[in-house]
Amino acid sequence: MNAPTPGFNTLDHRADALIANSYYEASATRPPADDPMLDGVLEADVCVIGAGFSGLSVALECRARGLSVVVLDAHRPGWGASGRNGGQTLVGFAKDEIIERQLGLDGARAAWAMSVEGVALVRERIERYGIDCDFTSGYLTVATKPKRVPDLRSWMESASQRWGYTKLSWLDTDEVRSRVASQRYLAGVYDPFSGHLHPLKYCLGLADAARREGAQLFAHSPVIEVVRGARPVVRTAHGEVRCRFVAACGNATIGDVLPAPVAARIAPIASYIVATEPLGQARADALIKGREAICDNNFFLDYFRLSADHRVLFGGRASSTGASPVQLGEEIRKRMIGVFPQLGDVRIDYAWGGFVDVTRNRAPDFGSIDPNYFYVQGFSGHGVALTGIAGRVIAKAMAGESAAFDLFAQLRHARFPGGPALRGPALELGMMYHRILELF
Repeated sequence: MNAPTPGFNTLDHRADALIANSYYEASATRPPADDPMLDGVLEADVCVIGAGFSGLSVALECRARGLSVVVLDAHRPGWGASGRNGGQTLVGFAKDEIIERQLGLDGARAAWAMSVEGVALVRERIERYGIDCDFTSGYLTVATKPKRVPDLRSWMESASQRWGYTKLSWLDTDEVRSRVASQRYLAGVYDPFSGHLHPLKYCLGLADAARREGAQLFAHSPVIEVVRGARPVVRTAHGEVRCRFVAACGNATIGDVLPAPVAARIAPIASYIVATEPLGQARADALIKGREAICDNNFFLDYFRLSADHRVLFGGRASSTGASPVQLGEEIRKRMIGVFPQLGDVRIDYAWGGFVDVTRNRAPDFGSIDPNYFYVQGFSGHGVALTGIAGRVIAKAMAGESAAFDLFAQLRHARFPGGPALRGPALELGMMYHRILELF
């Protein structure tokens, strides 16, 4: 049994507090009853740990290949980052240059193609399973400072000319301000293929699809031990799953399931979002003409979009210390007013947050503990689309098709310093350094 990981066992309690006033929970309809708790012994080809985007994607991909699947979650589907995030559904990676530096140009092009496949997979699953999650096409990356404009142009040229993604178009100052009613932005890049959605509705739709496809889902069944071997055994307090393969997909709140050296390759970051009162369609459309999702290219970025019921959803202020939305809601509101001064009279109806897992190099971490024990983690803010492709990559690897898995497994990841108890404070110091840099 893996030793408990100090500092991570409290994340569940902090995450419960962060979700208390979530717009997503208030606007989604969960099933009338949770999935049952695991009680007894089950046999399956695959045991998946975590019922978020990545775990449910593994389940769907394995069922498509005829494998029997059990999914265990410590809470219920969509409780973690999959049900709390900004909803941006994006091609690419958090640090695309890292991907090319480590994988080479051909590897970067292959990885980028898989990220595009990830967005296509989201669209495909929405259509196939009839998931009503408010998907909206269109994404804008914008620059707020003169020094960030050439950075944005360089990224667009690399994506188009080096990584093979030719859908992007450049927006000068007048063009970006014609799309976004703010004087803050100096330039932008428009991506018509990426977009945004209601993440909790999408996650609940994936859970429903997994059940319909024959996967067995169990809620309130935290894993306390993974016994490794030719036939792994995944144990909870009241039962166990005996299987051929294990896929650990718990990410930031997985606790002590993964060995400490692997767990040390990610750190939990709390990110926060506010939702305004409904603005009405005309006023909402006046803010973002095409209803794209928008994100700036600062290190500490702001991201925002319009909801289907005409609210502004505005997020940012990444933190590793886990401050409450009550503490940070007013700060985020001030940042929103900095972008849209015309919203000074608007009420904030919801403020919530959750933990996302990041790696030191912001590249996703796909790996295996044993040939039959896989994990995916470290999506670093790009999880809506990348989790889907991660599920496909893991399922293919279980079936002996390991080329895509091997590509991502080549990415090198360093541990966060200081051990589990000091990981958050050490990361906060690094973040403070970058905040100071952004002042200049």
